[in-house]
Amino acid sequence: MSDLLAAAGVLVAAGASATAILLPPGRVRSAAMLAAILLSPLLIAGDQWHSQQIADLRDHPTRTAALGVVAVAAVAALAVAFRRWPIALPLGIVFALPFRVPLEAGGDTANLLVPLYLVIAGGVLSVAARDWSVDRANAPAGGAGEGGSRTDSPARSAPLPRDRTRRPSAWLPRILAAVVVLYALQTLYSPDFSKSLQNVCFFFVPFSLVYALLRDVAWDRKLLAVVLWVVAVEAVCFVLIGSVEYATRSLFWNDQVIRSNDFHTYFRVNSVFWDPNIYGRYLALAIVVAMAALLWARERRSVWLLTGLVAILWIGLVPTFSQSSFVALLAGLTVLAALRWSWRWTAATVGAGAVAAVLLVALAGDSTKIDFSRINIDTGGRANLVSGGAELFGQRPAYGYGSGSFPVAYKERIASQDAPVSVSHTQPITIAAEQGLVGLTAYAALIVVALWTMLTGMRNPTPGRAAALAAFVALLVHTMAYAGFFEDPIAWVLLAVGASLASAPIRDSP
Repeated sequence: MSDLLAAAGVLVAAGASATAILLPPGRVRSAAMLAAILLSPLLIAGDQWHSQQIADLRDHPTRTAALGVVAVAAVAALAVAFRRWPIALPLGIVFALPFRVPLEAGGDTANLLVPLYLVIAGGVLSVAARDWSVDRANAPAGGAGEGGSRTDSPARSAPLPRDRTRRPSAWLPRILAAVVVLYALQTLYSPDFSKSLQNVCFFFVPFSLVYALLRDVAWDRKLLAVVLWVVAVEAVCFVLIGSVEYATRSLFWNDQVIRSNDFHTYFRVNSVFWDPNIYGRYLALAIVVAMAALLWARERRSVWLLTGLVAILWIGLVPTFSQSSFVALLAGLTVLAALRWSWRWTAATVGAGAVAAVLLVALAGDSTKIDFSRINIDTGGRANLVSGGAELFGQRPAYGYGSGSFPVAYKERIASQDAPVSVSHTQPITIAAEQGLVGLTAYAALIVVALWTMLTGMRNPTPGRAAALAAFVALLVHTMAYAGFFEDPIAWVLLAVGASLASAPIRDSP
């Protein structure tokens, strides 16, 4: 695929994704979603056409055709199920969030969110079938064309009245769409266009469709309760797998973690996840959601069930030894405490704890000497990545080196070519180095508007809104130590759920 054609395809896919984010349910949005979901695999295949992975697929046409038939059949079956049972769509997306499938070809392994991609494709096809149906007999008076919505959709049947819509939520899709388009534009001058193209097609495009599919879902109390137990059952299963790993001192995959365990006095588990920190992030978010339900629970049976769930998930979190996950959990619980009881007392407690921690560190040793090399070792090399990312930002502060450029730019300008690096492990630093002040401004605007949206009308918070806000804050804190904000579909799900709950009519708030 020529560079010009690939660049045009990336921009079109990003534009279609932004359209899906911005428009209400209707034929135009369905067309945009279909264009986005079809362009992504075509762009990936064109970009990697001469790679060993694609060559292996070309050399085995029968196997490739069989995989294609299975994928199409799965998407069609999901679309039929979502059309018949609309509640299955949000549940299917939530269920598929953790699962990554290792695909081996040409001697390499890529861990992709294949189940989630299939669910997204099925959801898009279901929505398109609804919006493009030739049967208009049952359409509402305003029509089911541009901006219309069928009553059998999981989305709300009509746009919310202006006086019943909280205004901050109207800005969230606009800024999110701008972030997607900006990232695509900044792929055009990236020194690693292939990497940036993959980021657009594997993360930004499909996750934009996740946001579009979930934003208009009516998140009532029943649906939120079912989502909670879907997450709970999955998380408990992951903890059981992690416990087996810890008891047997063996991991299913990730040679890097396996080798690391051989040299440490502690043993880190990753369950079905590739990285212990990602596993820890998932469990920390699950604990935050369960705690939100627990703090607002009224029935004794629910209290006992949720208490047991939190205890099991905590047991599973400990052997991950993920410091970033522990900090994220603490942040999420702090938000819940502030919402449930008092912002003032919570802030005072957190401030006192911070002062005590500083005093403890100061009194524990010589605070006048800072061993930066020791800090870098203790953080697994992340201190160097952060300082290197800051240096890259200083070199091109306005527009950065381009989307997805951090590994190449870091190796070329900061460290040796042999330095193992993927990202800075700190989301703002990665954005600053890759996208400059333009990207940082868009990222900061998104975070501010998202928090503003989720906080609006929280004087008497419901457990659903409290869980969405606390989990989002926890995820945000985790990305400050491990990055992966835009690359994590959970972030886009929380944005959609938070926006949907915030913009719901007051009388319908679950």
